Amino acid sequence: MGIALLVGAGFLAHVYAPPPTQDLRQQVTQLTQQVEELQQEQAMPTMVLNKYRDSICYIFGIYEVGIPGKQPQLRARISGTGFVVAKGFLATNRHVAEPWYGDQEAAALIRQGATPVLERLLVFFPGRPQPVDVTPVVVSGENDLAVLKVDEPLAHQLRPLPLAPQAPNAGELVAVIGYPMGVLGMVAKSPPAVYERLAFRRDDMGAANELAALSLIRPSATCGHLGDVVGEKLIYDAPTAHGGSGGPVFNSHGEVIGVNSAYIDGFSGGTLGVSVGALKPLVAAAQKKHIN
Repeated sequence: MGIALLVGAGFLAHVYAPPPTQDLRQQVTQLTQQVEELQQEQAMPTMVLNKYRDSICYIFGIYEVGIPGKQPQLRARISGTGFVVAKGFLATNRHVAEPWYGDQEAAALIRQGATPVLERLLVFFPGRPQPVDVTPVVVSGENDLAVLKVDEPLAHQLRPLPLAPQAPNAGELVAVIGYPMGVLGMVAKSPPAVYERLAFRRDDMGAANELAALSLIRPSATCGHLGDVVGEKLIYDAPTAHGGSGGPVFNSHGEVIGVNSAYIDGFSGGTLGVSVGALKPLVAAAQKKHIN
């Protein structure tokens, strides 16, 4: 009977005794971490925009396709986004660095013997009154990625963005920074006097120069969630538009996980990017090429 009473007492003590202090501490620690992660996610878009704005540039270019020595059959302007990925190098999309890439009209002319020529490619950085020329160094043969070279002395004044060390997971919060709608988008959010002066100007180059002189080259941020990861392709619902191509895609830790590349018109969850896993070898190749 004595043994039975001891066993019974032990059972009751186990059932009704309060949980150990260690368990409570662990629960509090876990809840605290969850709250901190939630706060970090909510603050992330503002943080990355304010911290890395000056390393994210607006890209403007002019290209033509035609027979050498004759009037070009196609001449067009391009707008895009780029960001500092290493000292002196920018990352963007291949269809920004080589704007005839993926252009069906240009492709048809090239098949007929025409030659594509990049007449000029300029980048405008926030806070800098004048643009600088850049040169495509490496383009990907598999993904819509390219690396551009920025000449001295600006090259060593630009801070590279941090690249994520590992692939992202579906469901993560993301922020996309860039210049959607190009010059038109920046003019639209400019002060009234500037808007009235530039809104109907058809000279994008002139308008961009004036915006730069007034320190109005300013990227925009949108946020959403990573819907899926398929190989090197990222699918997310952060909205974008033409001009945002080539912009960095950030995770909640403020690391770049991809390069914004395209969107599916009419589907809000169909914004596409390319993982930095595919970008890193291009950056290494550009640096090696520059050294050699």
